[in-house]
Amino acid sequence: MMTNMMEAAQKQLREMLMQAMGQLVTDGKIPAEALPAFRIEVPADKSHGDFSSNIAMASAKVLHMPPRKIAELLIEAFYFKGSYFERAETAGPGFLNFFLEKKWFSDTVQAVLNETTEYGKSEDGKGKKALVEFVSANPTGPMHVGNARGAALGDGIASLLEWTGWHTEREFYINDAGNQIEKFATSLEVRYLQKCGREIEMPEDAYHGADITAHAENFYAENGDKFADTDSKTRRDALVAFALPKNIAGLERDLKSYRVEYDNWFSESTLHKNGAVMDIVRKLTDKGYTYEQEGAVWFKAEQFGADKDFVLVRANGIPTYIVPDIAYHCDKLVTRNFDKAINVLGADHHGYVPRLKAALKALDVNTDKLDVVLMQMVILLRNGEVAKLSKRSGKAIGLVTLLEDIPLDAARFFFNMREANSHFEFDLDLAVEKSSQNPVYYVQYAHARICSILRTLQEEGLYQEGTPLEHLPAPETQQEIELIRHLAAFPAEISAAAKVYDPSRITKYALELANLYHKFYDVCSVKNAETPELREFRTDLCRAAGQVLRNAMAILKIDCPEKM
Repeated sequence: MMTNMMEAAQKQLREMLMQAMGQLVTDGKIPAEALPAFRIEVPADKSHGDFSSNIAMASAKVLHMPPRKIAELLIEAFYFKGSYFERAETAGPGFLNFFLEKKWFSDTVQAVLNETTEYGKSEDGKGKKALVEFVSANPTGPMHVGNARGAALGDGIASLLEWTGWHTEREFYINDAGNQIEKFATSLEVRYLQKCGREIEMPEDAYHGADITAHAENFYAENGDKFADTDSKTRRDALVAFALPKNIAGLERDLKSYRVEYDNWFSESTLHKNGAVMDIVRKLTDKGYTYEQEGAVWFKAEQFGADKDFVLVRANGIPTYIVPDIAYHCDKLVTRNFDKAINVLGADHHGYVPRLKAALKALDVNTDKLDVVLMQMVILLRNGEVAKLSKRSGKAIGLVTLLEDIPLDAARFFFNMREANSHFEFDLDLAVEKSSQNPVYYVQYAHARICSILRTLQEEGLYQEGTPLEHLPAPETQQEIELIRHLAAFPAEISAAAKVYDPSRITKYALELANLYHKFYDVCSVKNAETPELREFRTDLCRAAGQVLRNAMAILKIDCPEKM
């Protein structure tokens, strides 16, 4: 059973409030009326207690009594013995503030040490199936910085879902059909024919990158001018069949080096080959949701909540880019029957999403099962100015060149420091700085500091890893209490982050945990604690803090070094 000490305390408090209300009815102090809904919250200001409730104010109308009077009666009726709470106070017009007993704090440390790598996990997802599709970069060239952010974000979302009890799969959608592949073929063909000595110009809108030239030269090295005089289709097909698998393998290799591994690589071309693309057009037409205009087939998208109708099949008989996407999402949600499909897309897709959902609605697909996370742009800064070239290689900064300039841990942490829908300025200088100003360094240093303390205690025979846990004493200082409160909040933070697909909540949590640990370290001596019992408790608190730091960073796939 995974422990959530905040949830346990909140549940117990709700039961205590209900029991106290029942006791007041039995004693004839309040009338027997159905209680309205009331809230139990964690106050921002901890001087107002560990939990607060508006039960007295919510009940005032039905009980025909002033809230303050109800609150005072409740305090008299509370039975705290054996609970996690030591006292309650009234505040303001009738709020009730509750203060936790010290045992709750030591039990929280115990829970972390008992559950170790499992601490923070939950069964919120109940084993339901989730598919997270992210990056899905154009396979015709290398990945850009936006893909680097999308990879860290999508992988973080998938981890959060796994930690909250979802059966999660990661998927890369390979756009290996359509206009970009035609442009890829044109670019390869021109470079190959140039290599064969033909005088031919590269079209302005083609791909001019060095990768295209390298593919054409390698193809020539294997085939010579064998394809120089074939028909264009044969030549283009051969060039794409040669280059595209190498690009896809390169994407997989580069993403793996970024600690991103996919369960599925789904090819758009399969949807064309198995007829699923044109099947979408047929189904919408059969339902009466299409019409013809100037030779093109249009979908009545406005009828299903989109801003305007759109073309499904052009006048030349070629489907538009959205049709295979509709087929792809039918495959996700109907054929493979995922309970939830999450797409991480660039912010430029904001108009695309309602169109996609309109078509899915028309096909009777439950669009509540599809969630889209829109991600804003990244601006790279060096010396306070926009950086476009890698410092080391002098090449345009993409995923691979970024990792030449900055540590992998910094990249994954930095890209998850802001919500997806916020623009992000990535400070390349800060990412390599070894100081407390660098957020990932600050967190990793806290973990290294914990490991250093534990090593020293072990060397001096004051702590032995794996020793049986005895009953822990209660914390005394405010720094200990604040640190433990934060450890207790970890399971709820993961659940909240998973619900809104926001890994940045975990980076913020880790930063605050590091901050609270450094404050604890500055005030509370572990080795020279006043008593052996207090030393043991603080040692275990260090162990618990280190464990939760590792768990938080594991969600983000970031290392926690033991020495720095």
